[in-house]
Amino acid sequence: MSRPYAEVIGDPIAQSKSPLIHGHWLEKAGIGAEYRHCRVAMEDVATYLAERRADPAWRGCNVTMPHKLAVMEHLDAIEEPARSIGAVNTIYRGEDGTLRGTNTDAPGFLEPLRPLLDEQHLFRMARILGTGGAARAIVKALADEGFTLVLAGRDPDKARRLLDELAPKGEHHAIDLAHFADPTDFAFDDREGLLDLVVNASPLGMTGQPPLHFDFSHAPPGALAYDIVTSPLDTPFLQEARAGGLPTVDGLSMLIGQAAVAFAYFFGQKPPRDKGDAELRAMLTV
Repeated sequence: MSRPYAEVIGDPIAQSKSPLIHGHWLEKAGIGAEYRHCRVAMEDVATYLAERRADPAWRGCNVTMPHKLAVMEHLDAIEEPARSIGAVNTIYRGEDGTLRGTNTDAPGFLEPLRPLLDEQHLFRMARILGTGGAARAIVKALADEGFTLVLAGRDPDKARRLLDELAPKGEHHAIDLAHFADPTDFAFDDREGLLDLVVNASPLGMTGQPPLHFDFSHAPPGALAYDIVTSPLDTPFLQEARAGGLPTVDGLSMLIGQAAVAFAYFFGQKPPRDKGDAELRAMLTV
């Protein structure tokens, strides 16, 4: 029998860090399997999945842009939270041989926040910047954790529709992203017992993308700043947050967190992770 393998698909795909992450864990765990990347054009998605369905060595795949929606119609089951988010980023083979789609972005995003989320709070609020695919997973994840959300996008109507779809039960707010670009003299209430997040869920600030304009006078005292961008890893958004004395979480946290969930689906066990993923982070930032 051929060597078991999983892979990541997308177009383009060569830039993906997933093979490095999973390959590192497979080696450390002593698992005799591989993790590859495979470029799949949009018109070839159905053919790709049909071929892999017939390959007993294939354990599944991560799905990146632009295929997170396109793969869904070719799967046997869509699991939560992928069904609610409306996007699949992980496909795995069930015990009965069916192809099942899920989404590991939501648990991956929440992983570094777990110590905070395990605490009790009087109120939780998150300002989320961006309304794209990653924002969908983040909106769903934080709404399920009891946050009141302020979702900012260049199209506030799109932000409103996204909130109504993914978090219909809460009293959430949609706003123009430009609102956060200019300073404010808003006097925040006492934040004792509260949990505040400011999340860049957009590609703004990424290498090759326009800058993110966010004035930190809009961040409540003690708010945690979280940027999902991985290139550069230390974004101006995070630098400004630290300069203002705020705690921060970088994009590798979500990237590694979602990969860890997917690894267990593919290879049947949790990946071997050292404290803080120090060795893996060093590899990813070379």
